[in-house]
Amino acid sequence: MKFSLLLFSVFLLLSCQKKETNTITPSEEEHWAFPYFEKVDSINPILKPSPHLKFKDPITGDTVRWEERNVLNPTAIVKDDKVYLFYRAQDSMGTSRIGMAISNDGLHFEKSASPVFYPDNDDMKTKEWNYKKDAAEQTNSEECYFCYFDGVEDPRIVESETGTYFMTYTSYDGKTARLSIASSKDLVNWTKHGLVLKGEKYADTWSKAGAIVGVMDGNKVIAKKIDGKYWMYFGDTSLFLAYSEDLINWQVAENEESGKRISVLHPRMGYFDSRLVEPGPYALLKEEGILLIYNASNAANFNDSSLPKFTYAAGQALFDKEAPYKLIDRLEDHFIHPDKDYEKIGEVNEVCFVEGLVFFNNRWFLYYGTADSKIAVAVYDPKSSKN
Repeated sequence: MKFSLLLFSVFLLLSCQKKETNTITPSEEEHWAFPYFEKVDSINPILKPSPHLKFKDPITGDTVRWEERNVLNPTAIVKDDKVYLFYRAQDSMGTSRIGMAISNDGLHFEKSASPVFYPDNDDMKTKEWNYKKDAAEQTNSEECYFCYFDGVEDPRIVESETGTYFMTYTSYDGKTARLSIASSKDLVNWTKHGLVLKGEKYADTWSKAGAIVGVMDGNKVIAKKIDGKYWMYFGDTSLFLAYSEDLINWQVAENEESGKRISVLHPRMGYFDSRLVEPGPYALLKEEGILLIYNASNAANFNDSSLPKFTYAAGQALFDKEAPYKLIDRLEDHFIHPDKDYEKIGEVNEVCFVEGLVFFNNRWFLYYGTADSKIAVAVYDPKSSKN
């Protein structure tokens, strides 16, 4: 009996030692993810709405203060050793246009006087101009402050191998958001290519937030083909996939049997992303896989109880670099969330919404919308002693 107990004790000891030896710490296990981004409190928010910038609207012919209500949800790219920030701006009626600001240091930006992308008298007008506007008096009140919201929203830009810039954005007609695509050679003059979800099947499908897979080439992000196709994550409930051969014409990845869109990332009950998930900046192809920074909202219940309900925070997920639909790993917690006054109070309270990411001057700059009202920046320095 004593001998049996001795053998059992030895076995138990060896088992415990083996388990301890093979344990992987979270930092080692999640080396594919950005370890942190530090908010630049000394200058945030870096962009605020301005009542002084004016623009003659091509549809109405009126001069509007095109960013007096809010600035939010920026994308960013590096060109000619400068950071170009493209941001959503709203006038008093809630019409969204896309402005451009330029920086030499990634922190301090100078805005262009006029938007570079906006609703116009073109083939996309019916998708980008509120359907109520031609039939009713255009007023906005506290009782219905969003009644005439419309425009072009939430840009995300990557560069192609040939130097053309491709921008995904949301066309909103006051009723349905539709993911769209445009291109430019110079970042100022843009050609609209229509909807990403083309065809009658998806004509009235709510869709937005297109993050194209790209790879770092120096300090640029270049769209990268995988298995002969470009790939894009999109959606603002669960995440879906689309693929393309030319970055203009896209096909939705569908289940062959059901004909339904394939969902590749879902909300998780009990977590910060319990209500919805939505892509952040471009998806970054790395040695470990495809890194996707994503935005998420906290549900009203069965949520992350440490955050207010409906809080927007950001997480990170990793997909297979040869099979973009295959989820490999996902951080348990968010890496950025609202904890400043300008992030907690605004047009929409409790929001950090990340959309811009660049590698510039040997640091990573993350640009994000705060409370749907202003824009801020956070920085990750790979050489910092914090790593």
